[in-house]
Amino acid sequence: MSLFEAILLGFIQGVAEFLPISSDGHLALAALLFDVKEGGLTLTVMLHVGTLLATALVLRQRLGTAIAEGARALGNPEIFSTTPGGRDALFVVVASVPTALIGLGLRDAVEVWTYSPWAIGFGFLATTLCLVVSVWAKPGLLESPGVRAALLVGVFQGLAVLPGVSRSALTITTLFFLGVQRGRAFELSMLMSIPAVFGAVLLESPHAVRDIQGVGMAVLGTVVAFVTGVIALLLLRSIVVSGRFAWFALWVGPLALATLALARSLPP
Repeated sequence: MSLFEAILLGFIQGVAEFLPISSDGHLALAALLFDVKEGGLTLTVMLHVGTLLATALVLRQRLGTAIAEGARALGNPEIFSTTPGGRDALFVVVASVPTALIGLGLRDAVEVWTYSPWAIGFGFLATTLCLVVSVWAKPGLLESPGVRAALLVGVFQGLAVLPGVSRSALTITTLFFLGVQRGRAFELSMLMSIPAVFGAVLLESPHAVRDIQGVGMAVLGTVVAFVTGVIALLLLRSIVVSGRFAWFALWVGPLALATLALARSLPP
């Protein structure tokens, strides 16, 4: 793992993890086009730690309230429905269930599809369609969606494990159509990503420790992912609130077509 590769992968992870353009798809495409090595499991885990810390920093107030009220609700379940933090905690917990089940169920298939330009291209295409469809979602007024909504959004978050499919595109668009306020759609989407990313880090950490390599470059990539992740989160919040979320289709759409063209040109 070279200095350039560590910085490049950290940058891609930090930017694409939050913007609705799919970090997994971009990382896989970078590996195909530029022969950039993934850097081993250690780097993969560390990059996710960087974006996890970025999310915690930007959403520290909402996250802190959700954790505090969620902990209180364990002794008094009414808090889950009577306080903003309690409702956020309940939403995240409920949404995490289908996400975990789908993610674990598709894990083996995703490991294969990650190396397929066809799978990546169609994933980008699905993200594009999701972004375009978001244009027809009317501005919502809802601040705290219920349990059924959480389950639905959790299903879409689970499907975002597919390469090229953006988690933020699917979850934010779904929250739009459920009538959630734009700013709250951003917050809920990012909050519910924390258990998913944290769970993935815990799942892979034991293997990463046994396969530890290139720690220095992994730390560098993590720092780059953290810094770019913070910037990407602040940018995304501004874009979502201003109603320009669908503009990302102008990037992902051509990228989807280019990736599919690449897949068609490669030997079978």
